[in-house]
Parts: sequence; C-alpha cells; structure tokens
Amino acid sequence: MLIKKASDIKPGEITDQQVYLNRRLFMKGAVLAGTAAATGFLYRQLNPPTAELPQGARIETVKAATNVSGSPGYPANEKLTSLEDITNYNNFYEFSTDKLAVAGKAKRFVTRPWTVAVEGLVNKPRVFDIDDLLKISPAEERIYRHRCVERWSMVIPWVGFPLAKLLDQVQPLSQAKYVAFETLADRKQMPNISSDVLDWPYIEGLRLDEAMHPLTILVSGLYGETLPPQNGAPLRLVVPWKYGFKGIKSIVRISLTAEQPPTTWSKAAPDEYGFYANVNPAVDHPRWSQANERRIGEFARRPTLPFNGYADQVAHLYAGMDLRRFF
Repeated sequence: MLIKKASDIKPGEITDQQVYLNRRLFMKGAVLAGTAAATGFLYRQLNPPTAELPQGARIETVKAATNVSGSPGYPANEKLTSLEDITNYNNFYEFSTDKLAVAGKAKRFVTRPWTVAVEGLVNKPRVFDIDDLLKISPAEERIYRHRCVERWSMVIPWVGFPLAKLLDQVQPLSQAKYVAFETLADRKQMPNISSDVLDWPYIEGLRLDEAMHPLTILVSGLYGETLPPQNGAPLRLVVPWKYGFKGIKSIVRISLTAEQPPTTWSKAAPDEYGFYANVNPAVDHPRWSQANERRIGEFARRPTLPFNGYADQVAHLYAGMDLRRFF
C-alpha cells in the first residue's frame, strides 16, 4: 500500500480554527467551496476525532532560534503552523493510516523507560537511556519548513540538537558511509503494526555527510514542550530539505553502515519514494506534481522551493548528481 494521495483541501485550510474543530461547520464550509476534492475529503471524514492540544512538559533552557550557516531560511521567516494542526494532522502509520486518527490512538503511548542503541561501524557503540541522550547537547529551537511528499507543508518550531553531536559520541569509523534509523515496532502500543500496510519496523537512512550536516537534528520537542507521541516521541529525526517521510519517529536504533540501507518506503514503492527524497519541484511524483504545495492553515497553493528553501546550505552535497535519477 502506498502513501495516500493528499486531498486538495486540508483541515484548517478553508476555515478558521474554531470551524476546523467543529465537524458540522467544517462540512458546511467545504460544501460551499464546491470542489470534488472537498467532497471526497468529507466522505472519508464523516466522523473525525475531536482535535485536542497535547499536554507536554515544558523543556527548560531552550536556546532561542538563530541562523545556522547564514541560512536565510532558518529560522523560517513565515507564520508558524498552529500547535493544533501540527499535533492533530499526522502521518504515523504504526498507529493509523488516517492522519486525523493518529493523535487519539497514540495518546497512551509510553515513552519512559526508553533506550536508543547506536551501533555498527563506530569506535564506541552504546545504548543510551533517552534522558542521558538528551543531555548530550543543549536543546535548541529550530524553526523549519516541513514539506510532505503528499504536497502539504507546515512551519514547525522544533526543539532538539544536531545529530552530529550524538554521532561524535560514538566516533564513526572511516568505513562508515551511511546511517540507518529504526522505529519501535510494538504491537501492544501501536495498533497498526498488525497490518501489512508496510514492512515493519520502519527504517530510514541518510548518507553520513547528510547526517553530520548542522541542519539535521534529533528532536525531542516542539513549541517549547516535550514531543507528543503522534509527532514521534520521545525522539525523532528532522531533515528539513527532505520530504517528511525521511523524518523517522520514535527511534530505538541508529546503525552506521558501509552500504546504503534499504529503507521502508523505497522498498514498498521504489519508483515513487527514493532514498534521497530531497524536496525538488522539478521532479514530480508519478501520481502528482511537486511544483507546488498547500500550507496547512492557508487556502492558496504556493510554489515549492528547491531543497525546501535550504538550497544554499545543502545543494553542494549533491554536486554532480543527477537528481532525477537519485530522487
């Protein structure tokens, strides 16, 4: 099964927040919009769960967002997506393929105790307790654009630290060229693990130079509070110039390898979801254009930026590569 095709109308994009939270008013507004996409969306969402705000713990001593490598796109000089939308519109297939159902099904997800094994081609393999891992580097706010392969986007104030800080702790060997990440696969807590929608556990990967880039971060919070389960608690990856499915959630294992790791979506549909998954408006998905996107909370579509607006910082990583082949 492939990632579901994004509807042209998304929650919060044609109504204000109060209407979004009220099903009857939202349905009325969508009917007035008069589009087939809105009708299809409503047909699938006759009884959506009630949106609610997560109750995260405040993260103490978060370093305020500052420029990284002189990036004009960091912090993103754009309106932040609301906490309601960020935490109630989620792709997390271990819980559900329905974006609006994930928050409810993940509500009782247990994130303590939690360990992350960092292993493979390293000098100092180690199993980190999550609270010890989060002390490796001071927490920073990073305001990043988030672009889903399904043509919708957000602007999110993440809290985390550079992945490079963790990798420095284990000292990668010279043979290490790639980094593989693995999500927890717990049938007791993650109801959709019992399905065959994907090959579990969820695996993602980066080249080592991508992993060491200062924009690549491990995230433990958003909006200054601890990360909610539906957004990947207690630890997720964020790589802002890549499509969102690269941002693996609820990480339990990180492995350094010499060979490119097989990744979940690339195995499921290799012609649609490449290993690199760099945001590229010039390379369409086989089933839709990637030239533009709809920002959650807005009505009009906007042009998609190469590398999601971070080309000045990361384009050099792919110098000489055919980005249509290595998509």
